[in-house]
Amino acid sequence: MESLLTILAAAIAVALPCMGAGLAIGRAVASAMDTLARQPEADSKVTKNLLLGCALAEATAIYGFVIALLIILLK
Repeated sequence: MESLLTILAAAIAVALPCMGAGLAIGRAVASAMDTLARQPEADSKVTKNLLLGCALAEATAIYGFVIALLIILLK
């Protein structure tokens, strides 16, 4: 039973940050595309900020993965 709870905790630790990161990146890309459609001359600024934001959002998913590994390895 303890191993089942450990696996469940690790799955939750991975699933929630990954879903959040996916939603955040999707929303950021949609906003960037909307901005570029309205102001094509702002391409370089929008792209730079989009990549930075996506990297920060993806970092939360990586942190969740690391937490899940710690939960499994340190049970």
